[in-house]
Amino acid sequence: MNSPATRQRALRTALLSTALILATSCTTLSDADAGPVAAAQGYDILIDNGMIVDGSGAAPYVGDVAIRDDRIVAVAPEISGAAKRVIDARGLAVAPGFINMLSWAPDTLIADGAGESDIRQGVTLEVFGEGTSEGPLTDKMAKEDEGRQGDIRFPISWRTIDDYFNFIEKRGIAPNVATFVGAATVRINELDYADVDPDPAQLDRTRALVREAMDDGAMGVGSSLIYAPASYAETPELIALATESARCGGMYISHMRNESDTVLEAIDELIEIAEKSGGPAEIYHLKQAGKDNWGKLDAIIAKVEAARARGLRITADMYTYTAGSTGLDAAMPTWVQEGGYDEWKKRLQDPEIRKRVLAEMRGRPKGWESLYYHAGPEKMMLVGFKNDELKPLTGKTLAEVAAMRGTSPEDTAIDLVIEDGSRVQVVYFLMDEENVARQTALPWMAFGSDAAALAPRGVFLKSSTHPRAYGNFARLLGKYVREEQRTSLADAVRRLTSFPAGNLGLKDRGSLAAGHFADVVIFDPATIADKATYADPQQFAVGMHHVLVNGEPVLSNGKMTGARPGRAVRGPGWKNCPPG
Repeated sequence: MNSPATRQRALRTALLSTALILATSCTTLSDADAGPVAAAQGYDILIDNGMIVDGSGAAPYVGDVAIRDDRIVAVAPEISGAAKRVIDARGLAVAPGFINMLSWAPDTLIADGAGESDIRQGVTLEVFGEGTSEGPLTDKMAKEDEGRQGDIRFPISWRTIDDYFNFIEKRGIAPNVATFVGAATVRINELDYADVDPDPAQLDRTRALVREAMDDGAMGVGSSLIYAPASYAETPELIALATESARCGGMYISHMRNESDTVLEAIDELIEIAEKSGGPAEIYHLKQAGKDNWGKLDAIIAKVEAARARGLRITADMYTYTAGSTGLDAAMPTWVQEGGYDEWKKRLQDPEIRKRVLAEMRGRPKGWESLYYHAGPEKMMLVGFKNDELKPLTGKTLAEVAAMRGTSPEDTAIDLVIEDGSRVQVVYFLMDEENVARQTALPWMAFGSDAAALAPRGVFLKSSTHPRAYGNFARLLGKYVREEQRTSLADAVRRLTSFPAGNLGLKDRGSLAAGHFADVVIFDPATIADKATYADPQQFAVGMHHVLVNGEPVLSNGKMTGARPGRAVRGPGWKNCPPG
């Protein structure tokens, strides 16, 4: 029997042999026989003899990448010339930096600018803004956000997206960052947490806030429609906001109103918003939640592809796991949450209202999406508490805690929300593995962790997390590309890089091409893999050797360098959004 090391070496040899065959047969390289590219002047970094996976989806080939300052200046089968540093990439894949389309790292990057759990997977751009954003904020909103902070605490000194970008750049970060403006954030500016429709004047002011955010560099409008108060927004309101975004070159992106029983109708709403606003739209973390809905993937694909065939720019992103993660607010009806956490808590302490909430939690939901119903208490793992006295419950299921307390699971969920002073973070096991695997191969699918950028140290050890925070992108390349061969390496890299960059309207990121910013990753396609598990999620992925952000190494030979070259990446409307 061959040893594991022998088998691994054999796998690496086979992968590289395949890459070399692809390189010699590739017809897209017009300069393949043109001889070496010579430098007019020296390079800062020369990546030598790697397997170039350029982000276009074309077959890989063996070649070099030259970098000067923060830009790629040449990509070719052979580059000659002096360089201050040469990175030997023999046996490794060289690709553009990966784009995390759904990141929750704005706070964690304040605590630790390294963003290490994502850097070690090759993420060079974190995109924020699922429903809420770092601006625009009123003084009242900033104070409320400070009050909701948990393990990570800091004063909120900024009020606009531009202010936040300036703040985080000055603080120092390893990855680049970008954001959508949150539809809920602009709504709270005008309507607070009330379940009301805006009047014409209020709607006009929210539209103006979107234009201002786009002018600050937002990528578009992001919504999260299962949560209060975002769920109170009706379709015409969302169309109005998305229209302003589209006028500034932005896109609409949404955690749709439903991902389970009425997921098809929710997709219809997203398509309607795209069509009537005139802009593209993306589905956040596409899924079919709950076993009753696992059979809907074919209909979902057909609906999206029909819209795309009509010329609508509809895309999706996903994480590569069968469990999601959110709060216990997704286990209770949104009407009880009107007014924010304090009002939610007061209502839960009212015996008559509590009875009504319990009854709704125990039945099939009508008019709201219940992850409690679709997962069940045995498949709800508690991973994040604000109250130190409750932290010993971390890692237990809701069913286990209910048994410990001698209360029903529904009562236990309500009690935990009251006791913790927060919505409590939960991992919900909801999806089908075969559906997840099929989705990874869809040509219009990008990827997002739906998690923060962490490290197994310091403040991050006070709470647990979902393994996607440490393994989402490595899992795609290891499990679904290498092991299951659901898609090719070239196609997976395309949908991690140039595809989301194009969706975001970025002209000079997402590809290994002369003139592009030098966000570059170098990894071993034979060993890249996720190591994080639900039981032990805080484990770094393996197989990533080098990561460069804006031409500066942040990971070198598998070790963090301490460099903080990350920048704010602003959208197409930056300083160019037409007035209303």
